[in-house]
Amino acid sequence: MMNWILPVFLIICSPSFTQESYSLDTLLMGSAFSFTAIAPTEDEAQVAVKIGFERVVELERMISSWDPNSETSRVNLNAGISPQKVSFELFELVQRSLKISHVTNGVFDVSFASIDKVWNFNKTYTEVPDSTEIKSSVALIDYQNIVLNAQDTTIFLKEKGMKIGFGAIGKGFAAEEAKKIMIENGATSGVVNAGGDLCAWGEKSQENAWTIGIQDPDHKGNILMSIPARDCAVVTSGNYEKFVTINGIDYCHIIHPKTGWPARNMKSVTIICPNAELADGLATSVFILGSKEGMALINQLEGVEAIIIDSHNELFFSHNIQSNYEASN
Repeated sequence: MMNWILPVFLIICSPSFTQESYSLDTLLMGSAFSFTAIAPTEDEAQVAVKIGFERVVELERMISSWDPNSETSRVNLNAGISPQKVSFELFELVQRSLKISHVTNGVFDVSFASIDKVWNFNKTYTEVPDSTEIKSSVALIDYQNIVLNAQDTTIFLKEKGMKIGFGAIGKGFAAEEAKKIMIENGATSGVVNAGGDLCAWGEKSQENAWTIGIQDPDHKGNILMSIPARDCAVVTSGNYEKFVTINGIDYCHIIHPKTGWPARNMKSVTIICPNAELADGLATSVFILGSKEGMALINQLEGVEAIIIDSHNELFFSHNIQSNYEASN
């Protein structure tokens, strides 16, 4: 259920008003990150970006399941053994994740890290895994077996072998945290693009919002639609970045946590809402749910919008998409 680097493009112009901008492109959390800040002076913009970058480095050390010394790894190593006291930040991240799990009926699930990876998305892969293997691969995925103790700030995974991971929400979480600390340090406007999980605040220029381009799933590099982004997050999940074709059927990397099968009948889902972490969690969930059920979910959530492209290239918009979200030429 990991969100790979997906093409949500930021269209940047230099600010045309009396402020200065500074940008940094780097690699964090295994993905391409970019930080852009606008502030009264270039020095202030540079400081804001530096502090935003450092914040993400700090968070990566906390949530990485690849780092054996991270809090997340310690929780996973003690699955089925004992609750583990964690930082308030990690505790709250898992707590919010469980709320998304509840809203999506378990389609979003941070215990997805427990999956026994029977799928291989190497382009040379030629066989669909055995159906029994596929079913058993998700046996340990169940958010209801994540036990939180708010008084002690502990996390306990009930079943031995369970794991939590933040591939489907971690970059959105990091983007929001970077945004917050950049604002605290003088960035009057800016953008954090965390491997395609993008949040923007303020204005690009005195008269214009930031503009975010959504890729055409069938033509890499082509922008299908542009979105004016004022104080919002935009996250896209798609089937075109990592997939394998077997007997003429495309199987994408986005796996349903309850069945073990790759999600079908969708090309891309873009979520627009005030928070990148929430958008991150919902984008993959809606992709798995499909256009009908996924859009029904989004239309029940206040302040959350979606743009869906299904496998037949049919375009779906949630109820309150603003009229100025225009298709680009």
